[in-house]
Amino acid sequence: MSEIKLGEMEGKFAELIWENEDISSGALVKLCEKELNWKKSTTYTMLRRLCEKGIFKNENGRVRALITKEELAAKRGEELIKESYGGSLPRFIAAFAERKAISEKELDEIRKMIDEYRKES
Repeated sequence: MSEIKLGEMEGKFAELIWENEDISSGALVKLCEKELNWKKSTTYTMLRRLCEKGIFKNENGRVRALITKEELAAKRGEELIKESYGGSLPRFIAAFAERKAISEKELDEIRKMIDEYRKES
């Protein structure tokens, strides 16, 4: 996946695809006309752009996701941590905790995730 940053309209378009996945390209054009007030050419231009980014695939008139919404969010998070915190998850968590208190429930969830990760390693 080359570039994972999505603009506002790319994000709205991606949401439409994920919500209606395995959609025909013709149905996608109609959906975008209704929901986004786009012309056919705009829909295909945007689709090509997101296909080039490796998020979707348009094959035989069917549009499918190559990655899920959750996978894209995880990739974005990884990139943010790499760019802003030198790849250090502890530095990211420390910066987050300085701005927002972490509740006991959240701490328990984090501990559980760490314990499960240790078991898998």
